[in-house]
Amino acid sequence: MAIVAIDDDGRVALVRQYRVAVGSLLLEIPAGGLDVAADGTKEPPDDAARRELEEETGLRAGTWQRLTSYFSAPGFTEEEMHVYLATDLQAAQADRLGPDEDERLILEWLPWHEAVAEVEAGRIRDAKSIIGLFWLARLMDAEAPGA
Repeated sequence: MAIVAIDDDGRVALVRQYRVAVGSLLLEIPAGGLDVAADGTKEPPDDAARRELEEETGLRAGTWQRLTSYFSAPGFTEEEMHVYLATDLQAAQADRLGPDEDERLILEWLPWHEAVAEVEAGRIRDAKSIIGLFWLARLMDAEAPGA
């Protein structure tokens, strides 16, 4: 699941992290997997989104909206991605959840239109971020006066 987190100033929270598979630092929207309990049940995506946003950015959101769900690569995996919009952001306090031990994340903020431009320029290249940011652009354009 992945989260497009946008603050009251129209800035999107992004994380920069090294991805071994591509041998490069990537700028992405916060995301993560569903935790699996000892009995094999998977964490609900809505709960995972809240947890991952806090772990990766130190933020909590007052308002959540599911934007879309899609299969990441149905030719070889059943992985279904859920993309959320998180708004009414606040910093988590002393009880904040931190990143996983193997994660080295750098939080970066970009105005939403600049984040979309990074996708269009090919500098944000992972599918979940492209889908999430294009959904955000669609929503922001729909809210623009005269749209």
